[in-house]
Amino acid sequence: MTVPEFSDLQRAWAYRPASPLTGAATGPLSGLTFSVKDLFGMPGWPLAASTRARVPDPGESVLVRRLLKLGASAMGKTHLHEVALGITGNNGFSGTEHPTLPGRVPGGSSSGAAVTVALGQVDFALGTDTGGSIRVPAAWCGVVGYKPTKDHPAWSTEGVLPLSPTCDHAGPLARDVATVVRVQEALTGGKVDAENGAGIKVGLWLPEGWVDAEVREATRTFARGLESRGATVEAVPFPEVLDAYSPIVLSEAARVHAEALADEDPGFLPFTLASLRQGQALGQAEVDAAFARRAAYRAQLDELLTRFDVLLAPAVPTPPPLIGQDEVEIGEGNVPLRRAVLRLTAPFSLLGAPTVALPSTTPFVGVQLVGRHGEDDRLLGLALALEGEA
Repeated sequence: MTVPEFSDLQRAWAYRPASPLTGAATGPLSGLTFSVKDLFGMPGWPLAASTRARVPDPGESVLVRRLLKLGASAMGKTHLHEVALGITGNNGFSGTEHPTLPGRVPGGSSSGAAVTVALGQVDFALGTDTGGSIRVPAAWCGVVGYKPTKDHPAWSTEGVLPLSPTCDHAGPLARDVATVVRVQEALTGGKVDAENGAGIKVGLWLPEGWVDAEVREATRTFARGLESRGATVEAVPFPEVLDAYSPIVLSEAARVHAEALADEDPGFLPFTLASLRQGQALGQAEVDAAFARRAAYRAQLDELLTRFDVLLAPAVPTPPPLIGQDEVEIGEGNVPLRRAVLRLTAPFSLLGAPTVALPSTTPFVGVQLVGRHGEDDRLLGLALALEGEA
């Protein structure tokens, strides 16, 4: 097998070998191709994490090795938001652009992953999600993204350069839920059955003022689709969790990149460097307090998911913003882009709940379905039944 010829105008690819790593000929994923976010360690392939700074070697990815044994073929590595610390796709190699909207961001940090899937260059892509890094680019690029339950045995993060071990997840992006389900079934050896939604209880998390009018209507339209299948939908509250999320992620990221930060010129972009320095400056008492808040938020989410089968929420606050745009206009006014995005997605990576991002009726605006911890297959079954419904 040779790597197919195509242009890379979006700067999605970090490394494309002359020949792919060909998967087993008779595995359940035989014939499928995938791209690999450049955080996964692969012998013989470089790992730069889309930064000019030096990064630690995580060793070989257990997940990539398993996918190859199951028959999928790895076509190359994709760019990401620098060291995965961001949600736009900006990095030390000129950044990645939206697959079909020139001048707009694809989302991050799994930016190249989403682009390669959206353009049909691979069947699925491996990404990581620490605060929304699979779901945000999936939503903004119009594809499907799945963040499994934290520490799901099928989705190992061993051999993946971490950002925050507390919040990191590995997962796939694909053009349809059926492909995600095929990969899930191959990895678990189980069966995902479509669940049409009749009789399920859905908690609608759509905080007032947090999204623009397009996203609000797209999310409500999705909710009406669930109701038409026999689901009951009820609005639910949930707090902003960034007061727990940010100290945990920044302090852990600073430890991961401590060696580079000790260099006179580490090589990170200014925003990344400032964020890592902020993490270095956090005291242990501040980090401990953040973990205490996380425990309280986890209890709130668990209680909510005893009353509801799934939660429905927007995956992004607006359609894809312009490259370099720092603020977005939403219901409550101008809000910093990073905060506007992360407060929608970070709860479910901070708290480890399985989440699927699905396209909606509005182009490049996605929604999230959040399931109970460990009920990944049931969540994917619902997503499978809803394919194309929004």
